[in-house]
Amino acid sequence: MTHDDIARLFTRSDGSYLFARWGRPIAPIVFGVEDATLEVVKGALEAVVTLAGHQMAETDPELGSNLMFFFFRDWDELLEVPDLDRLVPDLAPLVARLKGAGANQYRMFRFDKDGAIRASFVFLRMDEALSNMPAETLALSQVVQIMLLWSDTAFQSLSPLAIAPDTDRVILRPEIAGLIAAGYAPVMPAMSQDPSHALRLFARLQAGARPE
Repeated sequence: MTHDDIARLFTRSDGSYLFARWGRPIAPIVFGVEDATLEVVKGALEAVVTLAGHQMAETDPELGSNLMFFFFRDWDELLEVPDLDRLVPDLAPLVARLKGAGANQYRMFRFDKDGAIRASFVFLRMDEALSNMPAETLALSQVVQIMLLWSDTAFQSLSPLAIAPDTDRVILRPEIAGLIAAGYAPVMPAMSQDPSHALRLFARLQAGARPE
């Protein structure tokens, strides 16, 4: 992965560079799935959090749960979730926009005063495409996309996942795994808008850096 490849993953469609990682332990909750799928989602999250050298928690002292996954069949179901409109500003217009676009997923983030991720909401409308996807693949894909604030165009042409040779198991691409680990290194900032940040990530990848 070149420096330019890395920079593109955090350069938004408006041309601005923005990197952010979680600044607090992740306390997840999952709505709308059976216990078996719940375990798959939490297993994927634990694996990627461990890779990053980050932490999980039972509760967040401010929000209770700071990572919420919602699985549902129709966007209008979100309007019936008690108090969700207090957590997600302008929920009704958002739902209308996602319905109009025919979207099957949406992720949003909230940030602390230093720009680090403090909360994330993952909305998954289980249409035919998502329903036909193995639970492990869907879970890992979504977890990867909330571990860092990637560009809004980051994975449009290339998935963060790959098929492991000889096993047919879906895994995180090694270069993406290395980038997550590099981004969570203690010497790296929790948030950066400076494009030179990509050079620091590139240097850590070149050195085979892992969380310390």
